[in-house]
Parts: sequence; C-alpha cells; structure tokens
Amino acid sequence: MEAHQHSPESSSEECTVLEAPPGKNACPRHTGKGSELFCSACEVALCEDCVPDHEEHLKVPLIRALEQHRSSLQERLGGVQNRLPQISDALSFVKEIHQQLTNQRASIEEDIQSSFQDLHKQLDVRKSVLLMELEVTHGLKQKVLQAQVDSLVRGEGDLEASCSQAEEALAGEACVASLQAEQELQEKLGELAGLGLPCQPEENDQLDLLLETDGLRKSIHNLGTIVTTSAVACQSEAMGAGLEQCIVGHPASVTIVTRDKSGGACKTGNAILSAEVFTPDGSIVDGEIVDHKNGTYEFVYTVPKEGDFSLALRLYDQHIKGSPFKLTINRVSEAEVEVSPSTTTATNSAAYATPSTGSSEGAKRRGKSPGQKKKGSKRASSALGTPRRKTQNPIEDDLIFRIGTKGRNKGEFTNLQGVAASSTGRILIADSNNQCVQIFLNEGEFKSRFGVRGRSPGQLQRPTGVAVHPSGDIIIADYDNKWVSIFNSEGKYKAKLGSGRLMGPKGVSVDQNGHVIVVDNKACTVFIFQLTGKLVSKFGSRGNGDKQFAGPHFAAVNNNNEIIVTDFHNHSVKVFTLEGELVLKFGSNGEGNGQFNAPTGVAVDVNGNIIVADWGNSRIQVFDGSGSFLSYINTSADPLYGPQGLALTSDGHVVVADSGNHCFKVYRYLQ
Repeated sequence: MEAHQHSPESSSEECTVLEAPPGKNACPRHTGKGSELFCSACEVALCEDCVPDHEEHLKVPLIRALEQHRSSLQERLGGVQNRLPQISDALSFVKEIHQQLTNQRASIEEDIQSSFQDLHKQLDVRKSVLLMELEVTHGLKQKVLQAQVDSLVRGEGDLEASCSQAEEALAGEACVASLQAEQELQEKLGELAGLGLPCQPEENDQLDLLLETDGLRKSIHNLGTIVTTSAVACQSEAMGAGLEQCIVGHPASVTIVTRDKSGGACKTGNAILSAEVFTPDGSIVDGEIVDHKNGTYEFVYTVPKEGDFSLALRLYDQHIKGSPFKLTINRVSEAEVEVSPSTTTATNSAAYATPSTGSSEGAKRRGKSPGQKKKGSKRASSALGTPRRKTQNPIEDDLIFRIGTKGRNKGEFTNLQGVAASSTGRILIADSNNQCVQIFLNEGEFKSRFGVRGRSPGQLQRPTGVAVHPSGDIIIADYDNKWVSIFNSEGKYKAKLGSGRLMGPKGVSVDQNGHVIVVDNKACTVFIFQLTGKLVSKFGSRGNGDKQFAGPHFAAVNNNNEIIVTDFHNHSVKVFTLEGELVLKFGSNGEGNGQFNAPTGVAVDVNGNIIVADWGNSRIQVFDGSGSFLSYINTSADPLYGPQGLALTSDGHVVVADSGNHCFKVYRYLQ
C-alpha cells in the first residue's frame, strides 16, 4: 500500500504561528513598528507612521524623553520620601494629642464623679441634719402637749370621781351619820371647781418645711461646664505694635486671634496659650496673657533693656503663624517720655492695668529716710543696690552663692519661677520650662528633681509656684494645666486641686491653718483651698481697685495669718485677711524707694518685715509690716535680671529665682 503524504497546504490541521512579543519601545498604534520619537505636546511615543499626525508638534528623541520622565519620577519619589518623616512625626504628635485627650477625658470624668459624690454626701448630710432637726423639734413639742394631755386626763378623772361620789350621796337619805362625809365631799368639790387645769393648748401643731429648691435646681442645672475650643495653632495669628518694637521699661501689647482648622475665628476663650519673650542671651522676659473670652487674647510684656529680642507665641504647645517674631527694643530718654506722656498712658491702657497711685500714707512712707530702721532691716548704704547704680555702691555684695546656668540637666534651669524653703533645710525651685521641681540643700548642694511634662494628673505643664505644706507635702502651681498638684516629700504624686476653677495659677503658699493659698494670675483672684481640694473661700477680680488685681503673681502669709499678694501690673503689694478684706496696700510705679516696676516674689521674716522682688527694676526691697520702706538687699556685684519668686531659708538667708540669668541666688539677710 502506498503511503499517503500530506502537504502543508492539504493538512487537515491548522498550523499555529508564534509571533514574537512586541519590543519595549513598540508603537502602541502600529503593530511591528518601533517608536523613536516622543511628542512633547501629546506626551506619546511616535513611530515613523505616527509622525505625519504630529507634524506641527515639538518632538524629541524617545530615549531623552524617557530619561527626563524617569528623572522627574525620581524627583517626585524623593519629595514623597522626604515627607515620610514629617508624616511620621505628625502622626506621633497627633497620636500623643489623641492620647492626652483620652487621658484628659478620664481625668475630667474622675473629677465629675468625685465632685458629684461629694455633693451627694453633702446632700445626705443635710438630709440627716433636717431629719434630726425634725425629730428633735417634734419631740419637744410632743413632750409639752403630752404633759398637758396627762394633766387634763388626771383632772378629768378626779372631777368625774368626785361627781360620782356626790351624786351617790345626794341619792341617799340625809342624816347625821353622813353629814361629816358630805362636808368633806363638799370641800373637795370646791377645790376641784377652782382647780387650774391647762385648758388652753400649751403648744401648736406647726411643723413646716421651708426648702428653697428653685435656686438650687437652677444652680444644679448650670453646675459645671466642659471647656474647650476648636482653635489650632497653624491658623491662629497675632497682630499689634508689640510684634515689632517696644520701649524699654514700658508695656507693649500683642493681640492674638485664635482660628479653627478652616480659618474661621473662634468665638470663645479658655484656649491654652503661652507667650515667651527671649532676650539675646536666651533668658526669658515675663509677661501676662489676658483672655477676652471671645477668641482673642492680649499679651502684655515689658522689657528692661535694649536689644534684639524674639517673641514665641504657642497655642497648645505649637507656634502660631509667624512665631517666633523678631522684636526691636529701643530706649526713650526721660525728656521724651515727659514731653509725650500719652505714650505711657496708651500703653498702660492696652495692658488693661492702670498702675495704682497708692495712698497718701504710702507717699509719706516713701519719703521716709532709709536710716529710720527697725530690727530686721539692712544697712542704709545698701540702698544703692539697684544694678544701674553699681558703680556708686562701694559696699561688698550680700551674695553668698549662686547656683545654675541655662540648660536642662540637674542644677540647670530654663525660666525658673517659684521658690520655697522648707524647715528641714531644703530649697525648692519651680523650673518652669523644664517642667520640673529641683531640690537643693541650704548650702546649694543638689539633692533631687522630679516632674514629667504632660497634661495628665501627676504631670507638669509650666510649673510656676511651689510651697511646702507643714505635712511635708510639696504643692506646685501648674500654670498651663490650670490646677495645683500635690506631691509627697519624695516627689510622688498624690492629688490635684482647683481643676475646673483655676485659669492660671501662678503662686502658692500655705497659711497657719494648713490651707493652700493660690494666686490665679489669669483670673486675678486669690483662692483658699483645704488640702483635700475643698474650696474655703476666694476674693479678687480684674481691675485697679484696692480689692482688685492686674496679673497678681505670688503670695506669702504673715504672723497674723494675713495674705500678702504682689499685684504685678498695678505695681503694688496688698495685704488681706483670709476673708478678703484689705488690710494694707503700698507701692506705686517707679524706681524710687518703695516703688515698683511689676513686683513678683514676696516673703515675710520672723519680725513681720516684708521682702519683695521688684521684677522690672531687678532688685529686692525690704519693708516693715506696715509697708514702710526699709532698705534694699545689695545685689550690685552680680546684678539680678528679672527676679521672680523668693523665700527665706531655714537658716535665715534670702533665696531668689534670678529668672533672666537662669539661676537662683542666696543672700545674707540681717534680722
């Protein structure tokens, strides 16, 4: 049999043809064509068949176009990769804020529970008192009425018995035998007829409850407020002449407008805002923030010397738009100031704190010779201790030692504020910008430090005041957290007080009853708390009246258990009873003896003399208990720069926070 061979043409099966894959630069429109050009206008690769359609367009070699695109992609990749650390940092920061928000919610929830439990207890106590009072009152009334009932029942029984006997006698036959008995019965009836029984009620049935609940219900309805704002730093801004330049020794004002994430103006206050003026050497100038409660704030500051300064404005710990700002500080001659007094007036007006003129008695005291001293005063010649008069003072400085430099390590400070001294020979420093308290021996040896930055209970956010309770507990004014924290002597957190009441606690002290005195710088109010946190009383408001304050700073307690307060912008010192009644006021704005340029720290010695840190004049003045100027503590050899808190150590020396020089100094003090 002849084999049958199939030719390709006659094959009954189809032949599969494998085509080569298109090249990397193949034209997407024309199969089998390679692209060699690139149309810049249309951004497409071109083969030779495509070129006629793009005749008028700019064309470049494909290889160069690919390299350019690759370079552009690499650049974009680098830009995105560079943003990753920023995104990562932002994520961490937002997570931290989120966690702080959660912690703050838990803390406020705890405060609400605690406050209302306390109110429940007080209501239960009051209920028990009312029920007890009801029981006692009812018992007294019931006793009177019951005694009357018993008396009437006895009288009624005697009368009825006698009447029955008489009726029986009358029913019988009259005879001599019954005559004596009838005579006795007749006498008895006569006595009973005249018997003085209490026939009128000796008590009434009134038992009413007077319970004024309308006011209480209204108070309960409005009890407590959750305070917050929608303000963000990246949209908030500042304005005003104080952003550019100011005059040495004169208040300058900056207005801060808070805005939400969309740039809309916030309409409420209570935002957590901080402001710091940095000198060329890195020290910090103090100032005051006024909350107008409408989303705007006023920052008022005074710079004591010339130079190029910077102003950092932070909202919730973040710089607002344009912050930090560069400031130019100029000096104006006294002649210029006299020619144009309106400058000072306008600036003081902007500061919302007209300086107190002081009483006529105060003027007389300032005219008194420093030589008229009492026990506890310094020598008269040390009255030349103002830094500007250093060359005129030949007397040796009273400085014993100074501790600290600018930094964040042990024994270093950044904007130290409050000072306290314990009876056990310790000096405590509120290291404000390092968010801690540092403890030293009276001799200056560092012992310990404690404090962690944060907004949760037990953490610190700008501690400004410190005091030691007789129990040994350490009391700290936490300015930005708006509460006062209590730690034990080892620095372990115990409790907080004033949360929800305080707006900006600056200074703290302790009175003879063990109560905590808190100077609220923002609220311009002095609060008195029990150590348990219960509010005892409060007094003061914003203004320049005798019982008002303008940015009060620190407080001390004298031997009469009276509260001495430094009134910063009113340039005066005021003494009050625990009930808030003014006892004494002294000081006015100026550089003379007994005058102040924004007083800060205050302390009282064993003789009742009052020691005051004069911040703007960078000096320490001593007064007797009636406010008469006695002397200065000589600081000439190592001048102070913006002194803040001060205290008397257990060995009788004066310790002061030299905030501008980032150190504390201990001076001899002759008592």
